[in-house]
Amino acid sequence: MSTYTQILYQIVFGTKGHEPTLVKDHREELYKYIGGILKNNRCHLYRINGIEDHLHILTHLHPSVALADVIKDIKLACSELIKKKELFPRFGGWQDGYGAFTYSIDRKDVLVEYIKNQEEYHRKKTFREEYIELLREYRIDFDEKYLL
Repeated sequence: MSTYTQILYQIVFGTKGHEPTLVKDHREELYKYIGGILKNNRCHLYRINGIEDHLHILTHLHPSVALADVIKDIKLACSELIKKKELFPRFGGWQDGYGAFTYSIDRKDVLVEYIKNQEEYHRKKTFREEYIELLREYRIDFDEKYLL
């Protein structure tokens, strides 16, 4: 029997110290690069977007891929790309952690729209407020002093 999965992940992580270094002009190149990393890991990217201090990635992970490994690959490879091409001159790295939240496939279209509209969304809420909402929605215990 073959392995069949349909696990939709929303992955969220930010820049170190949540510094607003991901200038809009070069984000699209970064997103395409991340899409390539996911494709090389046999994952399906539904949507990626973000603002100056963080990214949202909506993807299906291939069953052979560990979530932590693909995020590590993305962060390391993107850091190299950013430095090599000087995409974001003030970029100081990625935050150590990340958030990863699972959804059923019937939420895909809603999530794609939500991620697509990040700039509009963040006119009303900060990354911190958004992230705390996600953690509470998923009933994840956390200590606010460790959130930047």
